[in-house]
Amino acid sequence: MRRVIVVTVINQSGVLNRVTGLLMKRQFNIESITVGHTENEQFSKMTFIVNVPDQNKIEQLVKQVSKQIDVLKVQDITDKSIVLRELALVKVISPANVRLEMNAIVEPFRPQVIDTAKNVVTYQVVGSPEKIDAFIDLIRPYGIKELTRTGATASVRETQLVQTQLSILK
Repeated sequence: MRRVIVVTVINQSGVLNRVTGLLMKRQFNIESITVGHTENEQFSKMTFIVNVPDQNKIEQLVKQVSKQIDVLKVQDITDKSIVLRELALVKVISPANVRLEMNAIVEPFRPQVIDTAKNVVTYQVVGSPEKIDAFIDLIRPYGIKELTRTGATASVRETQLVQTQLSILK
């Protein structure tokens, strides 16, 4: 099962290597990883999307990463109300005679055209990983020349639905 793990660390050399090395040794497959400064430049936040076979393994992962030097906080935020986003740059073969058709087809995804050449258009798409996948599937028949994805980053929403609120909504 896919899990979203957020790790807050001291921003210094070697921390990313130690954390990813631990995941590798424990044979966790990292599907996505993003790292960047937080509001305080002394700290960085790592967002991992990992495939974990069962709940015991995820608890073990959180405990082991928490023990690492320079790790301040580890959270499995999968089951919380979160905002999860990814960015993709998709360079598509686009001769002039199909460009209008292509733009009409991709419009529901609200991509930005960030570069245009005679026979190529580069789109920037932002959204959930599922939205990015759907965009790629839709545009693939036109011919993808190049594809780059950032990996997902996530943040816990300020307002969380508590269990009693969920019961009322059902």
